Amino acid sequence: MLNMTQITKTYVMGEEEQVVLNNINLTVNKGDFVAILGPSGSGKSTLMNIIGCLDSPTSGDYYLSNQKVDELDEASLAAIRNKEVGFIFQQFQLLPRLNAIQNVELPLVYARVQEKDRKQRAREMLGRVGLGEKLQNRPNQLSGGQQQRVAIARAMVTNPTILLADEPTGALDQKTGQQIMELFHELHEEGKTIIMITHDIEIAKNASRIVRILDGKLREEFTYV
Repeated sequence: MLNMTQITKTYVMGEEEQVVLNNINLTVNKGDFVAILGPSGSGKSTLMNIIGCLDSPTSGDYYLSNQKVDELDEASLAAIRNKEVGFIFQQFQLLPRLNAIQNVELPLVYARVQEKDRKQRAREMLGRVGLGEKLQNRPNQLSGGQQQRVAIARAMVTNPTILLADEPTGALDQKTGQQIMELFHELHEEGKTIIMITHDIEIAKNASRIVRILDGKLREEFTYV
């Protein structure tokens, strides 16, 4: 499903070249639940941006669903971001003036899905994450955990190939964060492929595979049963 070979990302700062990712090799199969674990500055956010087609590598090969991503133009990359990857962010990224169902249907608006169909799909997704009674609530009328559930429903509404979660519990208290992780487990058991970026080993242990990144290199990989 996802295959990265010798992915390198460098930035030129003045006369110096900074290597952020150094020959990354990563394979994610359908149905995997992978945590990419690393401290601030380790390169995990850059790796996440490349996985999500928000950034391009300096060198190396990246295939997603049999497409060579680093050769695609911007329009094709935008289509992949909309259809292949469902993004879940630490700060939820909900639009404050829109209610829950309107926030969830946004990716379908961009995909030009007809209104009746997209609203039905958004209702289904909100029901799936336990918010079937909160369709008309705006973000400021929801708790942090509920807002993250709306964000997860929005990420799932296009039935993406991969759910890509960036510190999904970082803005939540421990109890609420664990509830979100329980939802991730349910989605994984249903066959969803999840890649989660985190700095917290306890959160990472919720995944079935952990890849540790440090100083732009994948240092080790281990599996929890």
